[in-house]
Amino acid sequence: MPFSVAVAGASGYAGGELLRLLADHPDFEVQTVTAFQNAGQPLLAVQPHLRSLSHLTLVDTTPEALSGHDVVFLALPHGKSGAITAQLPDDTLVVDCGADHRLTDESAWQAFYGGEFYGAWSYGLPELVLGDTPGRQRDVLAGAKRIAVPGCNVTAVTLGLAPGVQAGVVETADIVTVLAVGPSGAGKSLKTHLLASELMGSASAYGVGGSHRHIPEIQQNLRVAGATEVNVSFTPVLVPMARGILATTTARLAPGVTAHDVRSAWQQAYANEPFVHLLPDGEFPRTADTIGANTALIGLAVDEAADRVVVVTALDNLVKGTAGAAVQSANIALGLPETTGLGQNGVAP
Repeated sequence: MPFSVAVAGASGYAGGELLRLLADHPDFEVQTVTAFQNAGQPLLAVQPHLRSLSHLTLVDTTPEALSGHDVVFLALPHGKSGAITAQLPDDTLVVDCGADHRLTDESAWQAFYGGEFYGAWSYGLPELVLGDTPGRQRDVLAGAKRIAVPGCNVTAVTLGLAPGVQAGVVETADIVTVLAVGPSGAGKSLKTHLLASELMGSASAYGVGGSHRHIPEIQQNLRVAGATEVNVSFTPVLVPMARGILATTTARLAPGVTAHDVRSAWQQAYANEPFVHLLPDGEFPRTADTIGANTALIGLAVDEAADRVVVVTALDNLVKGTAGAAVQSANIALGLPETTGLGQNGVAP
């Protein structure tokens, strides 16, 4: 018998991607979809590509509408899910794709988000290496009832760099990462700078100078991977592609580390991972090869002249960066095969 599912924020991009994945998941049955402004409309009115879910109508996002399901996925803006999740039954698996339950440090939340702090949940990045232990974050997720899905940019940077941190082959006091990001990561709300006429033929940086909200989450993850001091310069760049993240991250090599040591660390970390793939030496990923897939592709190089490792990570911000990670984590929490309902193959051209 399938698990009954509710999706909050079903009219947005992340909610729509969750529904696309859940519609073909053999062990989940979507019974309730909710929204705020779009409540009362047929789901197809706002997600016309989801033909197999044409029977669903959006209802108001309330604890009452979400209660009574085995699994609740929330795809709401930061600050919107915490008050709702506090009212959901303890025995319901709740997976939050927003930021409300990601950070363990309340002072970091206040500095970068502000407002009420709702506390950290089990972190939904199964492949994250855990310091000096042989385990992964998936071990923490098994049996969890509350899961916080990482930020999409955070996933790209963390997966790209964490193996080197755990292996001790990179230093973490001077990390620089620049990300090309598609506008779907900013959500579906109407904003002038996200209009096609503003985006097409242009690229623009945002969250510059250490102000982006994903910075403390990256620092948190790299500490989990074994770092002590983490200093990261993080600059996202909005580019005219609907989906995708290409993160180019560099860090200083630890003394005495060779290029062979570097590649061995990443190979060992991801050799058996179904959704994180290290490309052959000399190859680097394209965002186009990850669209629609739950995969993160990683290219790796050592800049001998600069004494730095260079990691290029590509993923679909709406799949591996959000909805795919949510489903993957839910699979683990429920004891299902981790890959159920998720694909490795992108869409081309």
